Amino acid sequence: MIITNSDGGARGNPGPGAIGVIVRRDGEILRKYSRFIGERVTNNIAEYEALIAALKIALEYDKEVTCILDSELLVKQLLGEYRVKHPQLLELFKKVQKEQDKFDKVKYVHVSRWDKFQQMADELVNEELESKGYKRNYR
Repeated sequence: MIITNSDGGARGNPGPGAIGVIVRRDGEILRKYSRFIGERVTNNIAEYEALIAALKIALEYDKEVTCILDSELLVKQLLGEYRVKHPQLLELFKKVQKEQDKFDKVKYVHVSRWDKFQQMADELVNEELESKGYKRNYR
């Protein structure tokens, strides 16, 4: 079974956004992936885009995946506990469903943003944004 940690973020929300994905099996990191996704996206859009990328990469390795996310909203939407109301998120939700249908087994798990692998995915997001000239917003 493959485990993914995915994260997405936007500076300014909405603002410039990026995604980060860690793909692993049996404690070994198989792949790290990050990508800039646009000048004006929301955090939720970035989180969905990261999950879609994670599912696509995971499929290269296995037909069973556990997707770990720090977005409680996404996990609850994916598990059917919350409805997806926003039209753009609904479109991305449908893309996730299309990707997950390619697997024999998919599990979604919410974790704290302080989880070790989740922090690695978050760091990929920040590195991607910084490489495009968008500095971190420290408070």
